[in-house]
Amino acid sequence: MKINAGEIRVGMLLEHKNDLWQVLKTQHVKPGKGGAFAQVEMKSVNKNTKLNERFRSNETVEKASLEETNFNFLYDDENNYFFMNPKTFEQIEIKKEIVGEKGKLLTENLNVIVSFYNDNPISIDLPNQVTCKIQTTDVALKGQTVSSSYKPAKLENGFNIQVPPFIESGDNIVIDTRNLQYIKKV
Repeated sequence: MKINAGEIRVGMLLEHKNDLWQVLKTQHVKPGKGGAFAQVEMKSVNKNTKLNERFRSNETVEKASLEETNFNFLYDDENNYFFMNPKTFEQIEIKKEIVGEKGKLLTENLNVIVSFYNDNPISIDLPNQVTCKIQTTDVALKGQTVSSSYKPAKLENGFNIQVPPFIESGDNIVIDTRNLQYIKKV
């Protein structure tokens, strides 16, 4: 699907120079002399390289059309994560490099959205909130009554986050998967 250069947003996938690029940064510039343009920093999905490109505002770029499907996480091995489509019971495997750090948040039967480009999985989207268990955390210091005082905690999946002082080791909490921040105690 063709879009104007002014419509490019962070996170979009573009087809450019026979490759698939994810937009990391975009800046719309209107210089005093000449036409407006969009300065776009992109990362190649396939080759893991970066590219800075300048598109004039009247140019069009090809937005990649993705097919998104719901899958349930089953299990993982040394190299791959395995998912199952709950409607067709079809199983797929996705390399750990594609999933990245998000893979630590996967739990059995977690519902995720897998994005496909030309029948190849290129990314997964987790639900906005997942439940995790606190492995270890410091003891809250008495006298720290300021409401914004947080303490470090290590989750069972290996992530380190900041939690309120009343959270203890072994507690189950809900975290936001987009920014890895504490939301509430379960």
